[in-house]
Amino acid sequence: MPFLPTGKLPPDLLQAVLDKHVAHDPRVIVGPRLGEDAAVIDLGDRYLVAAADPITFATDDLGWYALHVNANDVVVRGATPRWFLATVLLPAGATDDDRVRTLFAQLGEACEALEVALVGGHTEVTAGIDRPLVAGTMLGEVAKDKLVTTGGARVGDAIVLTKGVPLEGAAIIAREREAALLARGVRPAVIRKARAFLRTPGISVRPEAEIACEIATVHAMHDPTEGGIATALHELAAAAGVGLRIDHDRIMVLPEGRTLCDAFGLDVLGTIASGALLLTLAPPEAGLVLHALARESIDCHFIGQVVPAEQGVMLVEGTRQWPLPTFARDEIARLFEAA
Repeated sequence: MPFLPTGKLPPDLLQAVLDKHVAHDPRVIVGPRLGEDAAVIDLGDRYLVAAADPITFATDDLGWYALHVNANDVVVRGATPRWFLATVLLPAGATDDDRVRTLFAQLGEACEALEVALVGGHTEVTAGIDRPLVAGTMLGEVAKDKLVTTGGARVGDAIVLTKGVPLEGAAIIAREREAALLARGVRPAVIRKARAFLRTPGISVRPEAEIACEIATVHAMHDPTEGGIATALHELAAAAGVGLRIDHDRIMVLPEGRTLCDAFGLDVLGTIASGALLLTLAPPEAGLVLHALARESIDCHFIGQVVPAEQGVMLVEGTRQWPLPTFARDEIARLFEAA
């Protein structure tokens, strides 16, 4: 039996083990399902939202990544992130006091920026890893009438994308593979700009999610992480039981992201894309959100429409259409396997 590739589990395998082994509790409103970013638990007067994500590709500014990536999974529920737990694994033979202090300073800075409390976790120096890893758990809360899920997309909805892709992927490549990029002829200015994507425009989707939920009825939100925008769109369609019609030319690809991906032969559609946000909502409300985000200098565009499931998940360009590609693993994983 062949070994599994680096990255997320194959969807069919993941769903099969979840269906077999997940215990059911009537207070669990949203449990572990493909495409859903966080669990939702009924606390009586409100919902508790819980999400967990590891940071495995990035090593630079690891604490900042960990906070924001986990917070994003809570924010797309329409919820406010409140409490964070971090399991920090540090490589044996390569960890000193300064490294620990730096990592926790990053965690503290990000917690302060998000107004989140670091409430627990676990930290150790461990054998068998070659770089620090942070596995985070973010807890948040949302009023019951404000909950948003990935599976809420409705036929006829407009699909909106913010900021562009692959935002996180470009930042990671620039930070982790700078020497190789320079050797491939990528200009230093491009690398510097991509490095800064971590904070400008930033990998947090909280500002645009909060604005959208405040002024409109958002049917679905999803955070494109591993597998990029393509995987996120497939997950959104599967969670809602719908099809998608995506205008190929309207997908906002960051020029620096394309340059860095092209340097290594990576497909931008399958490269990790935290920092972008997918929303679906009625077309008139989508227009309100587009204008509101533009006023806050948050780039956003209408990229497609939710259609019946039998129409599939398709890319469209003029009169041509073809299936949106799928990615068994994130494109960026190839860089780390080759290292």
